[in-house]
Amino acid sequence: MSRIRIAVAGALALAVVLAGCGSDDGAQSDAGPGDTEVATGGRLFSTADQETAKLGSDAAAGVFPRTVKHALGETKLDKKPEKVVVLDSGELDDVLALGITPVGMATTAGQSGVPSYLADKAQGIKTVGGISELNLEAIASLQPDLILGSKLRANDLYDKLSAIAPTVMSIRPGFPWKENFLLVADAVGEETKATEVLNDYQKRANDVKGKVEGSPTISLVRFRPAEIRLYGNKSFIGVILKDVGVPRPKVQNVEDLAVEVSQENIGQADGDWIFYSSYGKPETTAEGTVVNGNLWKAVPAVKAGQVSRVDDEVWFLGLGPVGAMLVLDDLEKLLGKKG
Repeated sequence: MSRIRIAVAGALALAVVLAGCGSDDGAQSDAGPGDTEVATGGRLFSTADQETAKLGSDAAAGVFPRTVKHALGETKLDKKPEKVVVLDSGELDDVLALGITPVGMATTAGQSGVPSYLADKAQGIKTVGGISELNLEAIASLQPDLILGSKLRANDLYDKLSAIAPTVMSIRPGFPWKENFLLVADAVGEETKATEVLNDYQKRANDVKGKVEGSPTISLVRFRPAEIRLYGNKSFIGVILKDVGVPRPKVQNVEDLAVEVSQENIGQADGDWIFYSSYGKPETTAEGTVVNGNLWKAVPAVKAGQVSRVDDEVWFLGLGPVGAMLVLDDLEKLLGKKG
């Protein structure tokens, strides 16, 4: 489960370990050690979570029947799935990136129940409850031949879901987003397409890297209803920044999802550039109070005008390759060489 370190002024001491981020938050988590360069099958990209990378199918690409090893066991698929239900925004992003429109989806805190950047692609897809309040009857009524979710979200419902249709679960959404995408591809028999998608992503990341002016440290600030987070390396956006090769401020260069900071210690958010957002409606968070306050205005990056508000539903709720490519577009616009 997600470990969120609490930053204490001066010492930055660890105070608490929080488990299980809010279930409607696209929660992400830390996992296995180090990066694993994937050099087989013409892959140009690297993966970062060895634990999740062990999951998947050993069948030849696109061949069925197959057995998929996943976070909650093994699931046999007799044929290529045609009616897929997804239980989170990450799985929705994944299947859409593979050219598959699911028959059902769980809703999130995004616009129209999905992150806004996927809204046009999700029109007409039946809803099956919220990601933390699944409607099993609605799922069953769609007669799916595959259900895709995560252990973090739906561990307690796995047996009931499996009774409806073959179910494949990742360990957690978010941090291991590339590995999760590959697991989804294994389940639907689109391994070759997935490799192409991630190779295109890495080529784009390399292109953006070559256009970044200098080597600026990037600070990520996210306002939530009850807290302020500075995001670390083991988050969706943290992985993308690493792929682009931009450094992080010391307090955020940690193998955790995020560091929690108080309003009084917002100065710890400093970097050469600060990108910030709010989860949900800004008026439900401390965003307005902080960004209009003197402490925020005194942060060097803010004083230098190197601060930008970004789309929370892309940068923090994206959780898949479609969202990742949009983040790269934003990074090029914000950090690219001028002139």
